[in-house]
Formats: sequence, structure tokens, C-alpha cells
Amino acid sequence: MHPAFFLRGLAVGFSIAAPVGPIGVLCIRRTLRDGTRAGFLAGLGAATADAAYGCVAGFGLTAVSGFLVRWRVGLGLGGGAFLCYLGIRTFLSRPAESEAPAGAGSRLAGIYASTLLLTLSNPATLLSFVAVFAGLGLGASAGFGDAGALVLGVFTGSALWWLILSGGVGLMRSRVTPRWMRAVNRASGCVLLAFGVYSLYAALV
Repeated sequence: MHPAFFLRGLAVGFSIAAPVGPIGVLCIRRTLRDGTRAGFLAGLGAATADAAYGCVAGFGLTAVSGFLVRWRVGLGLGGGAFLCYLGIRTFLSRPAESEAPAGAGSRLAGIYASTLLLTLSNPATLLSFVAVFAGLGLGASAGFGDAGALVLGVFTGSALWWLILSGGVGLMRSRVTPRWMRAVNRASGCVLLAFGVYSLYAALV
């Protein structure tokens, strides 16, 4: 196993996670509403999905990738509809008066699972990894040890970004008033709804 594969995977995972999309909006809102831990778990769900897609691309699992690409319309419609639902619910939600209780394990698990499934519903993420790995001369040509290091790097890089984002937003959380939180909910809801509508459109054209 060559350390360079881990470092390359780290850079790829961080770079793919960093652009602010629907998961980034969810992570920011979760952090402001429920605290840094909830925001990080939301991002960690996306990091797990990134690692799964990185695994498919890195190990050259063409049967799995073929299935995902073949069903990309259904997955895109499902993911888009879920984003629209989240957008409407976020827009209408009221600011939380307190942080999520420490013992709310099932709720935190739900936060993790929702972003995991939402990220997995977008096969374009897989195509991004395939393109990047191919461009760097990585992926199926590497040995299993190197591919494993690559996937571990992808997960670590993605998780690192979500830790930075949720931690940074968490530092400002105490300064956010209910009025600001209501504005954040409205703005986040509109952004998520827009992403959802675009996902539905992209899946149908």
C-alpha cells in the first residue's frame, strides 16, 4: 500500500465534498439548529456515501456502477422529491428553542441516515469519482491495498471537510437569534427546494 494513494484520496474526498450543495446547506442548518454534533453527523453520512462511491470507482466494481447508472433516473427522481420535501419542511419549520438532547440517539442516527441515502441517490457523485480517478490514473489499475488506501483517503478527506464546516458554523451558533434562525430556515428551504426541482428536471431530460 503506497501512502501516496491515501493522500490523493484525501485530496479527492475533500475537494468533492467542499462545494456547497444541498448536503452543505443541510449540514449548516443542522449545526445551527441542533448543534455541532448533529451537523457533523449530517456531513458524516455524506462522507460515508462518498467512500462507498469511491470504493465502487476505486475497486472497479462495474456491475454495481452499471446498476446505479442504469437506474439513475429513478434515483434522481427519488432524491429530487426528497429534497423538495426537505425544502418545504425546512421553510415551514420554527426555530428550535434548545439543542437536541444528548440522549436523542435515534434522532441523530436519522440525521446520519438521511444524508447518507440522499447522497447515495445521486449517481453523478459516482461518475465524478470515476472521472477524477481516471484522470489521475487511479482506480481499477491499482492493487487492492492501494485501492483501499484510496477509499480511506476519500472518506477521511470528506469527513475532514464536514468537521471544519460544522465546527466553524458551531462557533457562531451562540450569536444566532431566533429571528436569524427563522431567516436561515426560509433561505435554506428555498435553496433545498431549488436543488430538488433541478434534480427532478435533470433526471427527466
